[in-house]
Amino acid sequence: MEALKEGFFIMVIGMGTVFMFLTIMVYAMNICKKILDVVNKYFPEEVPPEPQKKREKTDNDAEIALAIACAIHKGAGVNGG
Repeated sequence: MEALKEGFFIMVIGMGTVFMFLTIMVYAMNICKKILDVVNKYFPEEVPPEPQKKREKTDNDAEIALAIACAIHKGAGVNGG
């Protein structure tokens, strides 16, 4: 019975230690967030502009039709139809 009491006591001490550490860590993270908000207010991070992508307009309807026909033909062979 004494070993059970000792094990329970050690468990409570360990869980209490973890709880206190996690509580301190949450408060520390909140303080860091407030500090970073103040720093970002005076020194904002620069966002690089996105480059404009130029799209070429091509008339490739014949190539698309050929690709569809090849896919249908290949699919028909695989399914046995």
